[in-house]
Amino acid sequence: MGERIVVGMSGGVDSSVAALLLKQQGYDVVGVFMKNWEENDPNGTCTAEQDWQDVRSVCDRIGIPYYAVNFSREYWDRVFSYFLDEYKAGRTPNPDVMCNREIKFKAFLDFAMQLGASRMATGHFVQTDAEGRLLRGADPQKDQSYFLYMVHSRQLRKSLFPVGGMTKKEVRAIAEENGLVTAGKKDSTGVCFIGERNFRKFLSTYLPAMPGEMVDPKGTVVGRHEGLMYYTLGQRRGLGIGGCGDGRSWFVIGKDLEKNRLLVAQGEDHPLLYSDVCLGSQLTWVGEAPVQEGETLRCTCKYRYRQADQPVAVTVENGKVRIVSDMPQRAVTPGQSAVFYNGSVCLGGCIIDTVVPRE
Repeated sequence: MGERIVVGMSGGVDSSVAALLLKQQGYDVVGVFMKNWEENDPNGTCTAEQDWQDVRSVCDRIGIPYYAVNFSREYWDRVFSYFLDEYKAGRTPNPDVMCNREIKFKAFLDFAMQLGASRMATGHFVQTDAEGRLLRGADPQKDQSYFLYMVHSRQLRKSLFPVGGMTKKEVRAIAEENGLVTAGKKDSTGVCFIGERNFRKFLSTYLPAMPGEMVDPKGTVVGRHEGLMYYTLGQRRGLGIGGCGDGRSWFVIGKDLEKNRLLVAQGEDHPLLYSDVCLGSQLTWVGEAPVQEGETLRCTCKYRYRQADQPVAVTVENGKVRIVSDMPQRAVTPGQSAVFYNGSVCLGGCIIDTVVPRE
């Protein structure tokens, strides 16, 4: 019997092919389905049930044993509570980043070791090397290193990413060739535990909405908002205040928590949408810190998942991070992650706390 690898299987095509490839390579593969959320959809059906059925079908097809493990309590304590606290503070969190750190590469990794595995595997589109560095996935459209920057190299050395060196098209082709039921399953979207449900309706069941005024940069009331938690910087859709005369759209430029006001301005290129500097905390390096306290690191940065790399200067002082961009950045959002890169290597990142207005 070969080395035992436990594969975290979501019911999607990527983790299905990851398990298949490892099985073909001669590993002793065990599939494990993680249930992280206890809730039914509006029709009373458990939303995880179809995914669990797909996991069982795939595992039967490739001939590996499978288990289900429930991490709902850990998820609530370590991820969802953080998610709610961030929204209460008027920020826009990224729970997927926290889920990877706290659940997939901590709780699940521990579970895999209890099953006698030497390593775990997932269907993430990332790569690693012998040094435990986190590298971008080969498919630039699917690279997920942005979401894994909080995972440390010691955890990465115990992890395998079988599809990280492939394109999504190649992954689907392998699933099709091997008769996996997930071959044509569309990618999941949205927040990890919410999926494609109505976000406002979901959030309102956990946090009370507090409607208030929308004001322009001069303080003039131009509309009403339904609750600050429902809006994010740079947002245009759903404001309901039209063009107001000159036809230009309105965009969210900030939040005034003290007065419960949503700050908006007209024009996609309004100066108040842009910034050169932001401050962050909860700094995490994947490996050894590439810069010491008080020093400045030149690298590139992503302020959001789909963004192209931006040249920046990063300075660390007293655990806080100051990021200065070479070019003005649009709608940098508190609560989101700023993730740092050196070429193909993901160095780490931080949570954005404050955006410094341009002078």
